[in-house]
Amino acid sequence: MSTPLVVSLSGLEHRSLDSCADFAAELDRRNVPLSLLISPSPTDLDSRDRRSPLLGWVADRLKHRDTVSLHGFARTSPGLRSRLAPAARLPAHEAGLRLVAASAVLEQAGLRTHTFIPPRWLASPGTVLAAQRRGFAVCADAMGVRDLGTGSVLRSRIRILGPGEVAEPWWCRALVLGAGRAARRGRAVRLALEAQTLAKPAVRHAILDAVDLALHHGAEPVTYASFATVRSELDRIPKPRIPHEAW
Repeated sequence: MSTPLVVSLSGLEHRSLDSCADFAAELDRRNVPLSLLISPSPTDLDSRDRRSPLLGWVADRLKHRDTVSLHGFARTSPGLRSRLAPAARLPAHEAGLRLVAASAVLEQAGLRTHTFIPPRWLASPGTVLAAQRRGFAVCADAMGVRDLGTGSVLRSRIRILGPGEVAEPWWCRALVLGAGRAARRGRAVRLALEAQTLAKPAVRHAILDAVDLALHHGAEPVTYASFATVRSELDRIPKPRIPHEAW
């Protein structure tokens, strides 16, 4: 892979579906695929409703070059420990249990993936190990993309425009220039966008400008699934049935 360009979209909801579709269409015109980051417990992704417009849109996107990545873990029982034990500190055993539950949620919605994005883009060594043991092929965090088959890591920091990020003109301009500079130097460009921020024209324009500039400097549009050089064993691992109460 020469100079990869990855654009990811998370926080998918019914209320932002029109904005997501418009944004995806803009990327289609540029021949840039989307990495759709699907949470195992999103508000509007009901695995019992296969006629869900959101699920239908995701399924349609997957018929093309877009791919799905598991984003985060299934919701655990409420409590202080669950709030204070993000993927950045989880041991391998606990991370493995959460990955099993999260994968089961996605599968019930008719989705399967070999790529994992930890919550807040932060993963402990135990989380990475658990993802590898569970058959995931790729784990991408804030500072790079790891091929779990070979252990190789592409060092590249994520560039985010999300609800917690500033959408001031200077911030958006810095993102665009940073993406262009990275592509010009042959470094990977990873752009992450939250669906709800697409309502802000400045954010939408900044991401598209960053994509255009990266393409101008010869970046190759790919998804996170493209970083796997060894086929995942996910399909060969029996998936235990996880009751709803365990989520």
